[in-house]
Amino acid sequence: MSFTPSKKYLVITPCRDEAKYIQTTIDTMVAQTTLPACWVIVDDGSTDATPDILKAAAAKFPFIKIIHRKDRGARAVGPGVIEAFNAGMESVDLDDYDFLCKLDGDLGLPPKYFETLINYMEKDPLLGNLSGKTYIQNGSREWVSERMGDENAIGASKFYRVACFKDIGGFVRRASWDGIDGHRCRLKGWIAGSYDEEDLRLKHYRPQGSSQKGVWTGRLRWGRGKYFMGSSFIYVLAASIFRMFEYPIFVGGIGILCGYISAMLEQGDRYGDTAYLRFFRRYELSSLLIGKKRTLRNHNKKIRERALRLSDYRLA
Repeated sequence: MSFTPSKKYLVITPCRDEAKYIQTTIDTMVAQTTLPACWVIVDDGSTDATPDILKAAAAKFPFIKIIHRKDRGARAVGPGVIEAFNAGMESVDLDDYDFLCKLDGDLGLPPKYFETLINYMEKDPLLGNLSGKTYIQNGSREWVSERMGDENAIGASKFYRVACFKDIGGFVRRASWDGIDGHRCRLKGWIAGSYDEEDLRLKHYRPQGSSQKGVWTGRLRWGRGKYFMGSSFIYVLAASIFRMFEYPIFVGGIGILCGYISAMLEQGDRYGDTAYLRFFRRYELSSLLIGKKRTLRNHNKKIRERALRLSDYRLA
């Protein structure tokens, strides 16, 4: 029996050629203790059996809605994912929902995943963007943490309070959209984060950033995205060293650094929001000096103090 939430949530899943994993995501979604009011799955021009799997699911579960987009010729991560996500957004009225989730099609979800996220949101009116943590299989086939930071919801699962999502203006159509959004939340006075607990641990069947041509290509893109979002070289160097000690050893960290350096040498585009860049660079500097966890605690404390001082409507 599904738990009936006091508020409704919408899920949008952009996917392409996910025949290997999408059925697992469907099976674990329909087994949720709290079902979505609507789940829009955007098939971004799949060339495998994905459309057939989605058709069968939609016929069985009335809350699933399928949108098919034309084949763009190849998987397009970053801006391509957001284009597909936005196509799903255009098919619904966001004002009909209280929460919104961008969810990948290569995940296994614990049964209380969305119930737990909603409970956290309803207890904390300043919490705008939340997720659990992803776990991947290492070389020994053991499920291990993907080691994503606590300061943001993970890119594979972005659970938003609709008011917060509107406040930040949605997602940026560039690589690192899933890092920029969390910092924009803080800039706008919302708390963003991800928690690691049993009911929020997701099985990620494809490692973060490897969906296009593999881990190396994904990490190069990750590094280029860090350049676009405004990260300093010193911060990316530290992040690259951190990532060198996860599976596959060295490859991921070196790829991030190479991607950043190549974008820097090309003098590529950088995110142009001055207020965001000023805030973001202070945040990264603080993370280097006193640690990411302490920096996050300090910022969350400031957000709560400011909301109380201004008698923020969210606290009413």
